[in-house]
Amino acid sequence: MPTLLVTHPACLDHLTPLGHPERPDRLRAIAEALDGDEFSALTRAEAPYAPVEHVALCHPLDYIEHLKEATPREGMVRIDADTTLSPGSFEAAMRGAGGATYAVDEVMARRADNAFVAVRPPGHHAETARAMGFCLFNNAAIAARYAQDHHGVARAAIVDFDVHHGNGSQDIFWSDPTVMYCSTHQMPLYPGTGAPSERGEHDNIVNAPLRGGDGGEEFRKAMNGIILPRLLAFQPDIIIISAGFDAHMRDPLASLNLLEPDFAWATQKIMDIADRTAEGRVVSVLEGGYDLQGLAQSAAAHVTALMRG
Repeated sequence: MPTLLVTHPACLDHLTPLGHPERPDRLRAIAEALDGDEFSALTRAEAPYAPVEHVALCHPLDYIEHLKEATPREGMVRIDADTTLSPGSFEAAMRGAGGATYAVDEVMARRADNAFVAVRPPGHHAETARAMGFCLFNNAAIAARYAQDHHGVARAAIVDFDVHHGNGSQDIFWSDPTVMYCSTHQMPLYPGTGAPSERGEHDNIVNAPLRGGDGGEEFRKAMNGIILPRLLAFQPDIIIISAGFDAHMRDPLASLNLLEPDFAWATQKIMDIADRTAEGRVVSVLEGGYDLQGLAQSAAAHVTALMRG
C-alpha cells in the first residue's frame, strides 16, 4: 500500500506577523521537497474541513466557538505573545484536524500503509481549552482520540520528537490510561514542561528530555533506552507521530543538533514497533521546524522512511 500525503492550500492562509518563525513558507518548502520523482509513488489528498464534533473529541465546544468568533475578518489578533489569528486561521486549523482524522480513516481502512499530514498551524502545545505556542487545535491528540472513537482502537500512542515538549498532548491525556504520550525534547526550553517525573495518573506519560547541544547519539540513546521500550510494552493499536523537525541543528529556536538521518532512523524504529503491535498503522502529523532548509530535508527523510515501510 502507498504512503498518503495529506495537505491543503488553506493552511497557507494562516498568516503570522512579519518575521514570525511559523510562516506559510514552511509548507511551501515541504511541498517543494516532496515534489521530486522519488516521491511520485505518494498518494496525495487534500485535507477535509473537520466536523466540529471531531475537534470536540479533545477540545470543548465553547473553546472551539471562541476561536471561531475571535478570528478577525481582516488583520491579525494575538491570542498570546506567540500565537495569532488571521482571517484564514480558523479554516486552516479545521483543515489540520480534518487532515489528521482523514489520514486515520485511510490507514485504518488499509487504503494507505501510513500517512504524513503536512498542515499548519501545528498542534501539540494546544491544551484542552488553551491555544498557545503557535497552536490552536491539537491535531495529533484529535487523531488519537478519533481512532478510538470512530475505529474502536483500544490503545493509541503519540510519539513526539519535536524539540519543544508537547504540553498540550500531555495535558489532554494526563489521566487517560488508554493513550500513551512519549516525548523527546530539549529541556530547559519552552514551554517549561516535560520532566521525567511528569508521568501521568496512570504512568502513561513518558518524557525523555535532552540537553542543549545534544545530537544524534544522545537522541538515539533516549529513544532506545526510554521511549521505544515503553512504547512496545504499551502495545498500541495505532501510533501517531508528532513530527517536529526543530531539533535539527540548523533550527533557530533551539540548540539540539539532529540531522536528517536521525529523523529517518526514529521514523523507522517507530514503524518497527507499529509492525509488531499495530499492523503497521502510523499517522504522522507535522509540528515544528523553522529553518526552511532543515525542515524540508528532514521532512523528506521522514517521508522516505515512511515510504520504505
